[in-house]
Amino acid sequence: MNQGRLYYVMGPSGAGKDSVLAWVRQHGATHSVLCAHRYITRPAHAGGENHVALSEAEFHSREQRGLFVLSWQAHGLHYGIGSEVLHWLEHGMDVLVNGSRAALALARQRFDNLQPVLITASAECIAQRLALRGRETEADIAARLHRAEAYSVPSDSVVIRNESSVEEAGAVLLRAICEGRGSSGGVPSGNVSHLDMQILF
Repeated sequence: MNQGRLYYVMGPSGAGKDSVLAWVRQHGATHSVLCAHRYITRPAHAGGENHVALSEAEFHSREQRGLFVLSWQAHGLHYGIGSEVLHWLEHGMDVLVNGSRAALALARQRFDNLQPVLITASAECIAQRLALRGRETEADIAARLHRAEAYSVPSDSVVIRNESSVEEAGAVLLRAICEGRGSSGGVPSGNVSHLDMQILF
């Protein structure tokens, strides 16, 4: 059985990364694609992604016992990717994880067959989305936009500009995964002209 590939998905806040991953989670299983849940020291009802909520004590207990294949800290929270991901890869599943740009170098050390994916959008689109969700001040939004613009995108990344519908962005990502293993698998076509997909394997 061929080893699956790990797709390490990154993106600035407001790019719609969680929504795209949620779409792939719903439609990817029939194409041997799984999305890993993150373990986070954040309440389950906090909104955003569908994560596994842990207390700090629970998180550290799992981390010390080697139950995370990858962990990092950001925004005062602890994030982990469970070691079950290794089992899925060994059984030929392609796996998407919701990663951090800052933890990419560590992820490359842990996974030999890693494909970076960047989900992004124009500064105007990101600013509008952040303003609509109402959690950041104008200064916070400006800082997030600056970090997004300053980020140096890895040359081997799959880059998807998510400026149209989440269905289109999700379909383009799922098709890129299937084509990466040499088959389209009947994945619905996304509108590539709107999403400016760049695939550099």
